[in-house]
Amino acid sequence: MGEPMIEIWVYLAQTPLLWLVTTIGVYQGAQALSRRVGAPPLLNPVLLTIVALVSLLLLTATSYEVYFDGAQFIHFLLGPATVALAIPLYQAERKLRQVLLPGLGALVIGAATGIIAAVLLGRLVGLDEPVLRSLAPKSITTPIAMGVAEAIGGLPSLTAVLVILTGMVGAIVGREVLDLLRCRDQSIRGFAMGLASHGLGTARALQLDREAGAFAGLAMGLNGAITAMLVPPLLRWLGL
Repeated sequence: MGEPMIEIWVYLAQTPLLWLVTTIGVYQGAQALSRRVGAPPLLNPVLLTIVALVSLLLLTATSYEVYFDGAQFIHFLLGPATVALAIPLYQAERKLRQVLLPGLGALVIGAATGIIAAVLLGRLVGLDEPVLRSLAPKSITTPIAMGVAEAIGGLPSLTAVLVILTGMVGAIVGREVLDLLRCRDQSIRGFAMGLASHGLGTARALQLDREAGAFAGLAMGLNGAITAMLVPPLLRWLGL
């Protein structure tokens, strides 16, 4: 960049709203691009936004701390947005009553399967014990996963990365996997995506269907609590 552009960038980088506006603008652009080409799985708006923002931060040598200071309002809105998922769930109250008991059973089995499969696969490829412990809570939302990882002797920063990767995979291929399994019930589809891939899976489910998004939010919230309780005994059972 020329000297005038550098001076302009230095000025903008000190403006609190720069990264907030940039994040919103990049996401809107990614969403428009995804819709324009038919919303293929690999062009998930969240994935595109992450790639674009990381590239921009690297290109401009901007630290994550500086970025977060500017975009932290979005982080604040995660709480209200999560609570707002209760609205479509309330509207699907009748369906919720019908699937409550089977859903709780699926929740426990799904959470336990996710923990055991992650640890066994990690052990199969020769990962160290701290990494295995970091893998165990990968399918729950980041704040809870990091707390669980720290409590069981894992690496919270590594867990955060694994959680994001898990969510991306679920958001990208979740619909296609459920289609292959011929699962048509939107409540089941949403519950599975929220259980396996937390917030990103829930966001994707909400894009596809309102009822699916409601049940995905339910699964995401309950899975955080269930996984936190299941991880310690399951790790002991697995010899960690």
